[in-house]
Amino acid sequence: MRVSDRISRVEYAIRDVMLHAREYQKTGKEIMYLNIGDPVAFDFKTPEHIKRALADALVNDNDYYTDSEGWAELRRSIVSKEKGKKGLELTSEDILVTNGVSEGLDMVMGSIVEDGDQVLLPGPYYPPYSSYAKYYGGSIAEFAIHTDGTPNLDDIRKKITPKSKAICIINPNNPTGEVFSYKSLKSIVDIAAENNLYIICDEIYDEIVFDENFDGIGSVAKDTPVVLLNGFSKTYLMTGLRCGYVCMNYNSRQLDPLRQNIFKLARVRIASNFPVQIAANAALHGPQDHLPIMLQKLKNRRDLVYNRLNEIEGLECTKPKGAFYMFPRIDFKNKWNNDLEFVIELLNSTGVLTVHGSGFGSMGTGHFRIVYLPQEEILNKSMDRIEKFIKDKH
Repeated sequence: MRVSDRISRVEYAIRDVMLHAREYQKTGKEIMYLNIGDPVAFDFKTPEHIKRALADALVNDNDYYTDSEGWAELRRSIVSKEKGKKGLELTSEDILVTNGVSEGLDMVMGSIVEDGDQVLLPGPYYPPYSSYAKYYGGSIAEFAIHTDGTPNLDDIRKKITPKSKAICIINPNNPTGEVFSYKSLKSIVDIAAENNLYIICDEIYDEIVFDENFDGIGSVAKDTPVVLLNGFSKTYLMTGLRCGYVCMNYNSRQLDPLRQNIFKLARVRIASNFPVQIAANAALHGPQDHLPIMLQKLKNRRDLVYNRLNEIEGLECTKPKGAFYMFPRIDFKNKWNNDLEFVIELLNSTGVLTVHGSGFGSMGTGHFRIVYLPQEEILNKSMDRIEKFIKDKH
């Protein structure tokens, strides 16, 4: 039996590399997982008040279908966060609660992308943006980021064509940890407005920023067609619970067709998980004291990995400003043909599992991504193995 041609357009390097890890597991040797950004898999645990809210929801039989658009109380709480704290004009009717940001991205891409459309992505980018755009018949164009972390505005303008539909921003960025400034965001929004393009902005790491303030897209949105994606996985340590949301700029009349139609997809899939929405609402209203603790631990681990990597001859990386990823560049010196070969050989030689940079787009070629979520002991042990692996090759 045939499957559709469009399924061949879907790739997800972060989990695809696990196929190689499973082969390595058969040897019985230890694997050090630096490939998936799941803090709850390490020593960052879901806050107790969130877990209690989830458990109480089940005990109180609040596990039935709620509104397809999302539980009304949670939608109001999201307005308080995204409008009250970050400046995006919203009402509850502009919000769709989803089973994670990935479902929200799927619904947005499915609602706006048609055959032949082009979507602009920052290079490098989080892989599902490319996969969903291509799945729905579109193509992608990567725009460059300057070495100082600012978007190359001339490159964005050069990449726009009559088929362009949207500019996507992941801020803070996965895989680089770069954070766009207010000025950069405003410039991209201005370009989108000039060319009648959607802005799709993913702010899932908005509270995980280390050395500067975070400016959300809402602070510069004005009346442009800005679609914000966010959720609870990272900031509130709810990765496996899967709760995200889509916000559509209330001030943009250009978004009215999307606003009127995207909820059809929500109704088709019935509803998001109601007990998890209750837990998400508790996350927004409950204690936030886990955040400074998490940030300090992550900052310490970021600095450890950054310093260790830059001491290794043959590697070079910039210090991330947010999220929990490092994206070092590899000096191949004819030792490896490409970054995928490097990552597979690193795994098979050392047990350290990372992700190849080309899995994050062509501008990620020659890099690999490290997740610095594990405890310092594991990170130091992993860095020792990476250092020895490269030293032996050189």
